[in-house]
Amino acid sequence: MSLLDTLAERQLAQAEARGELRGLAGEGRPLRLDDDRHVPEPLRAGYRLLKNAGFVPPEVELLGEIRSVETLLRKALEPAVRAEHRKRLALLQLRLGEARGGQLSPCLAQRA
Repeated sequence: MSLLDTLAERQLAQAEARGELRGLAGEGRPLRLDDDRHVPEPLRAGYRLLKNAGFVPPEVELLGEIRSVETLLRKALEPAVRAEHRKRLALLQLRLGEARGGQLSPCLAQRA
């Protein structure tokens, strides 16, 4: 166990002995853990910190934008508007592919 782990364990044990960990929200209920098995191990802690701080990875933002543009494209009736949405969608998919190291997700490649 590392020095940091040892210090953390010691602090937790002292807080528990003082009763500071009793009566907390969610006590006695199972933890709801994020499903991060698709995030590479070295990135998990960083992504979790960003998520808890209210930030999301750029890829997730791009996926959200892609979904929004897809919705707009489905609802658009005018050919000119649909063409603009298609251009925007292609650009977002390209940016996502670049963010992933040049690899476009197979499910997105089928839609393109």
